[in-house]
Amino acid sequence: TLYQKDDSGKVFSKVIKDKDMVVGIKVDKGVVPLAGTNGETTTQGLDGLYERCAQYKKDGADFAKWRCVLKITPTTPSHLAIIENANVLARYASICQMHGIVPIVEPEILPDGEHDLKRCQYVTEKVLAAVYKALSDHHVYLEGTLLKPNMVTAGHSCPQKYSPQEIAMATVTALRRTVPPAVPGVTFLSGGQSEEEASINLNAINQCPLHKPWALTFSFGRALQASALKAWAGKKENAKAAQEEYIKRALTNSKASVGKYSPSGDKGAAAGESLFVANHAY
Repeated sequence: TLYQKDDSGKVFSKVIKDKDMVVGIKVDKGVVPLAGTNGETTTQGLDGLYERCAQYKKDGADFAKWRCVLKITPTTPSHLAIIENANVLARYASICQMHGIVPIVEPEILPDGEHDLKRCQYVTEKVLAAVYKALSDHHVYLEGTLLKPNMVTAGHSCPQKYSPQEIAMATVTALRRTVPPAVPGVTFLSGGQSEEEASINLNAINQCPLHKPWALTFSFGRALQASALKAWAGKKENAKAAQEEYIKRALTNSKASVGKYSPSGDKGAAAGESLFVANHAY
């Protein structure tokens, strides 16, 4: 999208900057199998990243994101997958910072599976501890990074359901045990939760009574777009309705980011729909 243009022929990055917003770009090249593991993956794209970041910076990008993926099963994530993905994230972050680009570090633990909340919290702590050890080893300047983690939730197929307060407590506890206070912000991914579920859980996280030294906010994909895409349906005449849905979700999550969201009856067209996609890749 960095090089796409709007209808008037203006480069999209310029459109964003003219509205006083910061431009970012996804710089990884997708997940690939990690040999010798039980179906685990690593993320490719480090080759040539130094040169690409130099160009992206010239072309107006000030932040980047890179997604690594881990999954919970009885045998995974393995130590190899945790360490490999942590090192890939650290190398990416270090290259970004060499070019004055803020790296968003995204070690996503997929919601696939039937594991309970406690197992997800345990794995999240192990993964984040490894990520911050690797970032330290690679001399990454933590004050110039953001973390984009999963919320700590039970697996999508787990028979037991947990309250937003239980999810919040598990999530904040995992972060407090692993993420240094030098990190300015944690921007959660939505991980297949419905729009409303993601907002309610983000709100509960910000209301959690434990001390939280970072900004706890959102970097949702599906949970920001579902209602807007449904309202739009690919038709030009629906653009205004889609924009209104998008703004409604953005405002909801803005309130949830400071723990001030109260669910009302006025939800989006797809607010309650599950957005779970097994083995989600993009």
